[in-house]
Amino acid sequence: MPGLTFVTTDPGAPAAAAMLWAYYDDIVGRYWGRAALPDETDAAMADEPSDDLQGDTGVLVLGLLDGVPVACGGVRFAGDGIGELTRVYVAAAARGSGAGAGLLAHLEDLATVARLTRLRLTVRSDLVEARRLYARCGYLEVAPFNTEPYAEHWLAKELH
Repeated sequence: MPGLTFVTTDPGAPAAAAMLWAYYDDIVGRYWGRAALPDETDAAMADEPSDDLQGDTGVLVLGLLDGVPVACGGVRFAGDGIGELTRVYVAAAARGSGAGAGLLAHLEDLATVARLTRLRLTVRSDLVEARRLYARCGYLEVAPFNTEPYAEHWLAKELH
């Protein structure tokens, strides 16, 4: 997609914090079937911090369209060549533009550079756009690999 760039960032940087808040606001609202209340979004962020998506434990990337953040996504380094995709989000206005597929390709490239051989993730059933994106990008359903309370689908992709 023309004008789409990716930058690795600190999860605490202002633009990253804003995109992570938008991500949580979206998934919390979808979970409850209504607009999320700010306190609910803040609580979800506190329950699932993103601080480890930097340095030796992971990476966080922002997708910028003409310099404006429209997406985010991270890879948590889980060990044994495995990375876990997390915080993958594309703002509603940018969905269907190719930003999500571009973001996943960029995260896969970063994972390969970090010598990861497999990416995996969990996703809820109600996140239909995300599930379609993962399927289009080659992520396949696998046996459950954790007991996270909001996991309804477990997906993975082998990296080459």
